[in-house]
Amino acid sequence: MKNQEEFYKKLKLQLADTALWPTAYLYKFIVPTDVTKIEQIETIFDNLGAVISTKQSRNGKYTSVSVNVRMKNPDQVILKYKEIAIKVEGVISL
Repeated sequence: MKNQEEFYKKLKLQLADTALWPTAYLYKFIVPTDVTKIEQIETIFDNLGAVISTKQSRNGKYTSVSVNVRMKNPDQVILKYKEIAIKVEGVISL
C-alpha cells in the first residue's frame, strides 16, 4: 500500500507540472473481457462527458478500455484511478 501512495504522489506532481488544468486526460485500462467489468468502468465515468472506447485483444481474453475525459485537477484524476482499483476486480491501469 505504501508503494501505491508513493506512486500517486509522484503522479500528482507529474500531472501538475505537465498540464494546465482543467484539461482532457486519457485513462487506459486493461480488464479481462467481461461486459460487467467494462460497464463498471463506464459507470464510474458516467455524467462526466467521457468518450469511452474499447478494443478486444487478438484472442479475446482481455479488453482495453480508453477513457478520454476533461478533469478539473490532478487530485480528481487520482481519485478516479483509486475508485477503479477498488471497484473493478482484475483491472490493470496503464
